[in-house]
Amino acid sequence: MDRRVFLALGAAGVLGAGGWWLMAPRGPQTVLPGVADAQTPANGAAPDFERVPDMVRGDPDAPVEVIEYASLTCPHCANFHRNVYPQLVENYIEPGLVRFIHREVYFDRYGLWAAMLARCGSESRYFPMLDMIYSTQSDWAGSSDPAQVAENLRAMGRRSGLSNDQVDACLQDAEQAQAMVAVYQHYASEHQINSTPSFVIDGERHGNMSYDDFAALLDGKLGG
Repeated sequence: MDRRVFLALGAAGVLGAGGWWLMAPRGPQTVLPGVADAQTPANGAAPDFERVPDMVRGDPDAPVEVIEYASLTCPHCANFHRNVYPQLVENYIEPGLVRFIHREVYFDRYGLWAAMLARCGSESRYFPMLDMIYSTQSDWAGSSDPAQVAENLRAMGRRSGLSNDQVDACLQDAEQAQAMVAVYQHYASEHQINSTPSFVIDGERHGNMSYDDFAALLDGKLGG
């Protein structure tokens, strides 16, 4: 998705004026944090990588490392996860050839909320939750009403087996939102990420590509 990353996510007019905090329809206690409210870590602290760990799939000692930078509201990212990623899992990740890291990019508050849901609960839930988020992206993110999008995400969380209390606790955690945005800003600056999906493969940045192009690149690094 060719959209600029706003590293100063609080800039006026990114998604319109007014509060980024969402008062969801079930009452004043169901408040979701927005990106601008979470644009800097609390008290100017450094990014908390322990609180926001990398989500990794594959052998930690695999010979090739692939980092994907993706927005959960990006249609190109959803297409990658439908049509390219499953083949990478089958042919490179599960055989132990690639260590795959998924890092979220927050172009908008919906993407931040979805990432907070994906990180809700144990780390083992993360990649299955991503599959659900990407496969139903046009359904849950298709509304222009933030309250409806929030409710769509809550419903998705319940379908994944989380309780209402668990979902609400995750989506209302402003400190977690701050930590996630701080870590995102750090990595986006380090790797100069300005569009999604982007990939850093053994330290080299690449844009979106087909499975055939991806496989050719990986095979070259693997000496195949």
